[in-house]
Amino acid sequence: MGAASPNEQIPIIVKFTNDLSSQLEKFSGLPASRLIQALQERARFNEEEVKAFLQRLGIKNLTTLWIINSLSLTLPASLIPIIASFPKVEEVRLDGVIQLPETTAAPAGPVEWNINLTGAPKLWNRGFRGQGIVIATMDTGVDWLHPDLSGRWRGGTNSWYDPNGEHPDPYDIDGHGTQVMGLLVGGDAGGSAIGMAPDAKWIAVKIFNDTGRAAESAIHEGFQWLLDPDGNPLTEDAPHIVNNSWGLNNVDKCDSEFEPGIDFEVDIQVLKIAGIAMVFAAGNSGNLGANTSESPANYPGNMSVGSISESLTIALSSSRGPSACDGAIFPKLVAPGVSVRTTDLTFGVIFDSYTGVSGTSFAAPHVTGAMALLMSAFPDASPAEIEQALIKSAGDLGPSGPDNDYGYGLVDADKAYRRLQGDRGLTAALFLLLLAD
Repeated sequence: MGAASPNEQIPIIVKFTNDLSSQLEKFSGLPASRLIQALQERARFNEEEVKAFLQRLGIKNLTTLWIINSLSLTLPASLIPIIASFPKVEEVRLDGVIQLPETTAAPAGPVEWNINLTGAPKLWNRGFRGQGIVIATMDTGVDWLHPDLSGRWRGGTNSWYDPNGEHPDPYDIDGHGTQVMGLLVGGDAGGSAIGMAPDAKWIAVKIFNDTGRAAESAIHEGFQWLLDPDGNPLTEDAPHIVNNSWGLNNVDKCDSEFEPGIDFEVDIQVLKIAGIAMVFAAGNSGNLGANTSESPANYPGNMSVGSISESLTIALSSSRGPSACDGAIFPKLVAPGVSVRTTDLTFGVIFDSYTGVSGTSFAAPHVTGAMALLMSAFPDASPAEIEQALIKSAGDLGPSGPDNDYGYGLVDADKAYRRLQGDRGLTAALFLLLLAD
């Protein structure tokens, strides 16, 4: 503000008072529509005066971020103090920007080693391949022309969202999102199975624009869209699970050291209360050693995923704990993320397009995919139950017990399945005993 001229256009986020953050838990277990409607009503009430003022000035490009009780817009610097003076405005801050994680190309290891290591094929053999489950990504987009991905897109206007307004249909100029999606739902069009949940459907939010930048407001819009993709709270079209292979690159911080206002905890909490599972890449700052957790993966309670190689060794780049937010074990789990084979950009003509990639961005989809398989097998299990089953059944690596390199261990979908099966069998038996009494 001090350096800006009065007419300089500044992208901002206006946060209002009286939000529902402290009351969100009361919506737990209720239909998601109730939560969505409450958030929307509160936002309409809070933003009314500010919106009317701005519209009188001819400023129309306003976006309501009802998920966080805020408004995003761009306006002249001279108007910012005026907006900040409105009674219901809690703060006005710069709309921060994060950069796309670098995609590390690497020679692919032996075909399918990573998928086999997670126990996913054992669940396929049991008949659970992710059918009935919708997986979403927030990433660079998806090349929907790839033969391993095209038939798995849910399709329709409620299955693709570009908050940057660049592409009305699924698109990916970078490849990162396409590579992530291949590990989630890819089939065997290239001669080998590459995805964890090949019968699941995908939808996507292209949070990064074509220059590899994601505005904070675009990410909030993405979370908001995932909660209600078709704009009708009464229809159930939200995804079952969201894969987040991005982060703030804020090593050993609980928010962004570059943009202190950036915070996605409320968004994530809202989606979880609505029954949507969330998985996060741990980050790629492990070459700096311990205490390299990154947000939002390190927020309390988040399912964070580190990266290991085929030899079950932690990747040098995989971020390590403890969490900078609460001192908890970080990451929660590890999964294959070194030289794994996945889909790549086809550019509309190259249909045999695959690549090897490395990084926690590509470890996270293995856990997301494992959760999708378990959701398919146990449709009445909550995301929290599935997360706990994965954590308690993980294969211990490194020092005995949980640690801040490997977390609770290597994800194992089949062991988690057997644990859930046993837990539910025990619950049923106890219920029958109580009835007998």
